[in-house]
Amino acid sequence: MTKEQPTTLDHLTTEGRNPASSAIDALSAIEIVRLMNDEDARVAAAVAAVAESIAQAVEVIAERLSQGGRLIYIGAGTS
Repeated sequence: MTKEQPTTLDHLTTEGRNPASSAIDALSAIEIVRLMNDEDARVAAAVAAVAESIAQAVEVIAERLSQGGRLIYIGAGTS
């Protein structure tokens, strides 16, 4: 019997700290708002870069849901 290796998420950029917000606690309110807005603005380009993969996932999920399947998703906070 072989022992399973633990799954690591180190390679996923979504699971790391955002260097842009590492000192968010030292910023003023307006600087925090601008930083968050700047980071949010990057989302559209990131989604566009993988739009085909997202669409394929949506199709698979919709098919499974139509057959009585379930979708369970978990999220965490943002910077």
